[in-house]
Formats: sequence, C-alpha cells, structure tokens
Amino acid sequence: MTFATGHSIPQTDPPRSPRKTLPTMYDLPSEQVGEPGLPDEFHDLQPQLLSRSLQLAAYTRDEWFTGADLNLYYDNQHPNWYKRPDWFLAVGVPRLYDGSDMRRSYVTWQEPQAPHIVIEFLSPGTQAEDLGRFYQTQETEGRGAIATAPNGSAPPSKTEAEPPPNKLAVYERYLRVPHYMVYNRQKGQLRYFQLIGSQYQEQILSEAAPPLWLPDLQVGLGIWDGQFEGMPGHWLRWCDNEGHWLLTDTELERQAKEAERQAKEAAQAQIMQSARNLLATGLSLEQVTDLLNLTIEQVAGLSQ
Repeated sequence: MTFATGHSIPQTDPPRSPRKTLPTMYDLPSEQVGEPGLPDEFHDLQPQLLSRSLQLAAYTRDEWFTGADLNLYYDNQHPNWYKRPDWFLAVGVPRLYDGSDMRRSYVTWQEPQAPHIVIEFLSPGTQAEDLGRFYQTQETEGRGAIATAPNGSAPPSKTEAEPPPNKLAVYERYLRVPHYMVYNRQKGQLRYFQLIGSQYQEQILSEAAPPLWLPDLQVGLGIWDGQFEGMPGHWLRWCDNEGHWLLTDTELERQAKEAERQAKEAAQAQIMQSARNLLATGLSLEQVTDLLNLTIEQVAGLSQ
C-alpha cells in the first residue's frame, strides 16, 4: 500500500491495524518550506495563556493535549491535507505521543480523540477561511453582502484538482469538533459555534460571567483585560463558573510562594507573641529562649 506521501507499508493477512499501516507524525511534514510562521506576538502569547491557564476537573494534566499553530492532519484519504489551528485542545489523550515523545503534528487517525475545542484568531487574511459560510464580505461595487465560496475563494472548475475544504468545514464535517471559537482581537469580539447535530450553530454569549460556559468540560471562557508576560491587552482566558479567572502555572507558583511566606510570618508572629506572654509571667530571657528555641537577640527587644 502506497500513500500520496510516498509512505509505503506492505499489507499482511490478516490485515494490520490502521494504527500501523497509515502515516504517522513521523511520516508527514510538520511544516512546509516557505510557509509563514506566527504573524505577530499576539499569536505567540495568546495560545500560551490559553494552555497555561487551563484547568480541567475531570482530567489530569497528562490526559489532555493543547497545540498551537501545529499541523492537524484530518483525512486519511488525503494524507497531505492539514490545517494549522491557532489553538486546539484534545481531551482523553496522553500529553506525549504514545506517552514518550513531543508531537511534531497531530495526526487524527493515529490519535485516540479528535480535538474537542478549536480556537482561531481572526485577521483580514484568514477570516474567510476561518468562518466559512458564516463569513460575509461587501463587494467593492457596493452590490450588497455576499457569502464567500466554501474554501474562501472562487469555486474550482471541473478540470481542477479537488481543493481541500476550509477550516470551518474541516472542524464541522471531518473532525466534528464540539466547540469552535473565533476571536477578533481588534474588535474585542468572541464568537462561539457549537456543533449541534451535523452542523455548527452560532450561540449568543451571556452578558453575565462567564460569557461562555462549557458544561461538558466544566470550564468557562471570557475576555480578560490585563497584562500577560508584560504585554497589556484583551486576552482570551479560562474562568470558573462564577467568572473568576483561572491562574496560569506561573501565577499559581507565585501564589503558593506568597502563601508560604505569609504562613511563615504568621508562625513567627505567633512564636513572638508566646515569648511576650512567657516574659510577662516573670520567666527570664534565657528560660524563654530555651523554651521557644529563639536567640537572646530575638527575645531581648520584647522585654524592654
């Protein structure tokens, strides 16, 4: 059996499993020569904030994977077809590929689950591809709003090769991603498309916190006005069911250190209060220092 990638594995009788006969991430390219990288700093920082603030009550950290600008292969009949979501989450999968290697790409037919959430960050050059049939544009002659073609360009002629579908079609029909969001940073606008039946239906966000709640994952999403990695902005960020922002790993570590510092200060203050109380009973400095394992210098000031 030979694939379009040039990947060839002989079949056996009985047939080997698709896991062994279809291309893996080691067989498929992780990037194409000349393909543009991340367009700006926001596209670098925003996925980090999403990944680093995500907390899932039903899954340990080793049971979900997040990818950003990573090749996502979705059709084993066209193994060279892929999309590069700005950010996605797959749950119920090991964080490492086969539990041992960092992923070069996400090959859905080699993974136990397709992505559960996909988020795209809109820009003028990508919004037609990202929004598919939900995108409309004004013709320059002002003849009214028209929907773009399914792949964001003119329909191919019958003589042309079959074009790959746009992102929305891939997430909706091929992968059946339950939750698809797009975020327009310039407008501060978040849009949410939920897979209902076989199609996405856009959902109205709540005016109360959280604006978007995902009951199957018990996590919310909203727009946070704050500073991340020293950069101020309006960021997508996860929250709990009351709208409280979930902390990043760095913030959790900082919080733990601050709690530890406060606990030490409170314990020290309690010891010093005990020293005052013992001195008030008439015990000498030496007796108090021996009882509380303090130095003379620490207790001396208390007796003045």
